[in-house]
Amino acid sequence: MTKENILAIIAKGEGINIEFKESRTKLNRDVYESVCAMLNRHGGHLFLGVRDDGSICGVDVDKAETLRQDFLTAINNPQKLNPPFYLTAEVIEIEKKKIIYVFVPESSSVHSIGTKIFDRNGDGDFNITGQTDQVGNLYLRKQNSYSENKIFPYATLDDLRLELIDKVRARVKREHPWREMDDMTLLKSAGLYKRDVQTGNEGLTLAAILLFGKDEMIISVLPHHRTDAILRCENLDRYDDRDDIRTNLLESYERLMAFVVKHLNDPFYQEGDLRVSLRDKIFREAVANILIHREYSNAYVAKMIIGVDNVTFENANRPHGFGFIDPNNFAPYPKNPIIAKLFKEIDYADELGSGVRNLYKYSKLYGGSDPKFIEEDVFKIIVPLKSTPGVTEQATEQATEQATEQATEQATEQAVISFCREPKSTQEIMDHIGLKHREHFRSHILKPLIEKGVLSLTIPDKPNSPNQKYITKGKV
Repeated sequence: MTKENILAIIAKGEGINIEFKESRTKLNRDVYESVCAMLNRHGGHLFLGVRDDGSICGVDVDKAETLRQDFLTAINNPQKLNPPFYLTAEVIEIEKKKIIYVFVPESSSVHSIGTKIFDRNGDGDFNITGQTDQVGNLYLRKQNSYSENKIFPYATLDDLRLELIDKVRARVKREHPWREMDDMTLLKSAGLYKRDVQTGNEGLTLAAILLFGKDEMIISVLPHHRTDAILRCENLDRYDDRDDIRTNLLESYERLMAFVVKHLNDPFYQEGDLRVSLRDKIFREAVANILIHREYSNAYVAKMIIGVDNVTFENANRPHGFGFIDPNNFAPYPKNPIIAKLFKEIDYADELGSGVRNLYKYSKLYGGSDPKFIEEDVFKIIVPLKSTPGVTEQATEQATEQATEQATEQATEQAVISFCREPKSTQEIMDHIGLKHREHFRSHILKPLIEKGVLSLTIPDKPNSPNQKYITKGKV
């Protein structure tokens, strides 16, 4: 968020989606009530270091980082905010003073502070805990707005691919609490296991099944689930290449990105002293968008179509407006906040709204003009291309080989993670995945999985013990 945008928001004054707190040396007690209320209502912007009248007082310069860290620690603590919600807080200098800015998206869950539920209107935050009708309406609105929250009470952990949960543990930051949680606790923390207070039903949600479900389970609850990746440059009536994807969202993302790598070139571009992959910057956002902002109750098949002049992404949508989206003047609306949150945690997507800005930033450099975002019943992203994909046959072959190697490596890692849910020796693992070269196995597979925190040693104080075995972390 730029300083100009921040000042424009502050100039609007406090309202249903804007809240100011002074918090000069410590966090106001009602900061968390405002976060809870915004999550429960329509989201909003929270500013620390700004008075009620909109004048900037700033937080104590020496305590700005401490206040930011204290806020993040508390907001991710289920004893404070339940269920916890991962937010980011940014220290920004304005008028030679420091303020802390927090963007709070609308959540698909109902949140509480302790045992108190807060909602928001134009006059501020209100405790509605004892108001049965208001609480019931709040739950009903969330359930009706977000199909990802649909509960499947008879679905169990046996219907999920638990190695995908291990994969999430391995991808989050080292200090992330999910790393130490067992499977069910992680699912609950991520909002993927819920209880309906009106019906009493509880269980895994549609989001949980889409993210981690076995393929047969996904198809049983969503028979129409499918993402179509198409290359259409020469055979315009049909296609030149295609990947019909009917699996979980994590592997759907990887297969879509592999299709991009296979068919689109990646021109050299440098920012400062670093080379930046324009292709990855653009298409990781567009690919993530058609997965995390899709209306899954709609049977419309999501598509990524690579053509001669552009790449078009399409997905079913529940629109909150119609027409072209202006990146300089739009309010991001989360279509599946729980799925979006998990994608952000594992670095498959950026903060809500920043993806649109990144696409605008890099698309002109990559394709020669701005992308187009069209908000309708079918949401569309159109990314321009300068030339026909696959600059040379050699480049295509190299990209295909690279994508194949990456997919093989990922499949091997997942096979080891799944096999080691019970302690296994080095030789047992090598026999299972069909490898004979012990040093290659140790350096390229075993060591990276241990360093990522995916595998644990059963005898950690004697790493070279002949009785040493390895187990998927969290199963010791």
